Amino acid sequence: MIFGMSVTTFTTVHVIISLVGIAAGFIVLFGMVRGSFSRLWTAVFLAMTVLTSLTGFPIPPPGFDPPRAVGTLSLALLAVAVLAFYVFRLAGRWRWIYVVTATAALYLNCFVGVIQTFQKIAFFKALAPTQSEPPFAIAQALVMLLLIGLGALAVRKFRPV
Repeated sequence: MIFGMSVTTFTTVHVIISLVGIAAGFIVLFGMVRGSFSRLWTAVFLAMTVLTSLTGFPIPPPGFDPPRAVGTLSLALLAVAVLAFYVFRLAGRWRWIYVVTATAALYLNCFVGVIQTFQKIAFFKALAPTQSEPPFAIAQALVMLLLIGLGALAVRKFRPV
């Protein structure tokens, strides 16, 4: 049991939070590429992505492992993004710091999403059963290149008033 839920139920809630965070993150990122932002979608993205990382820690097995390392790194990036957005209000260098940290946090959420996709969905698991096969590497590379490209565009075009 985790917080009064079965491990399966808790994991399902964690996955739903993660997917909402990813979707909101792409909405926020595409907005920044267009040079705009939505306070609502930004709040949803930041909150859901923080919750994604936090809810990952109690999932078995216990101990500090690669998923928890990614969660820790994500929380550190999100702390900076929250400071840049809410405390420093994207002033000066805090604009690009926000874009970079928010995009990096979105990437980490997607990175884990690709791993989980290849572990849990039969079609993808058959393509890369050990996650060392080319389809897995290609998927991870495409996600990384997409987010680096969109993040770079956002750094150049995002100029909130």
